[in-house]
Amino acid sequence: MIDRATKPALNKMFRFQWEKAQNSYVLLYPEGMIQLNGPAGEILALVDGERTVDLIIGELQEKFPDAGELDSDVLEFMQEANTQGWISL
Repeated sequence: MIDRATKPALNKMFRFQWEKAQNSYVLLYPEGMIQLNGPAGEILALVDGERTVDLIIGELQEKFPDAGELDSDVLEFMQEANTQGWISL
């Protein structure tokens, strides 16, 4: 289970960026590219090794006030991103 005080960081083998041609955020790595959906891109845009999970959730709630409660979705995504090796917790 992810601790809300954790400061997730992007795995150094990936580069996170906006890809104009894809019109989405992507994770680039030596063997290819992972195209992220909108919510995944918004979450990873805040993953910097400095912000806590709690702060990331708060910033997303502020940016998307009509989205409702985001806690469980963000925590679930963080767990999956960690499992995939995209981030470290």
